[in-house]
Amino acid sequence: MKKRNFILSVVILCVTTVFAQTPILGEWITVDDATGEHKSVVRIHQADNGKYYGTIIQLLGENGDDALCTECTGEDHNKPVVGLTIIRDMQLKDSELRGGKVLDPDNGKFYYAKVYLKDGKLILRGSLDKAGLLGRSQTWLRK
Repeated sequence: MKKRNFILSVVILCVTTVFAQTPILGEWITVDDATGEHKSVVRIHQADNGKYYGTIIQLLGENGDDALCTECTGEDHNKPVVGLTIIRDMQLKDSELRGGKVLDPDNGKFYYAKVYLKDGKLILRGSLDKAGLLGRSQTWLRK
């Protein structure tokens, strides 16, 4: 009986942990913080290495799915924006994704990143400093 209770407890703990992590996962509509325009759809997923990534899967509005990241440098230079991984190497800590970076495809620059949920919406904070003091936030909507 004790063995069965132990196994049941482990299963419940694992399921609870998985469900605690999943609200950030999925597809999100990005919203320009200056104009309010819906710009793209980003899929956030957890990779086999345990880290979290976000990839643009669709461009919305006039952007067109053929846009290239002309401002990006390195391996991302002139890559199609659709398919571009813009959230990279994030780790889940206290219901937030932290420790990674976010790419702004409009200017090709990387920023320190923090991602969390507030009132059912995703908040992405990109900043110049690790503390997040010098930066800006975007609110994304669940697709």
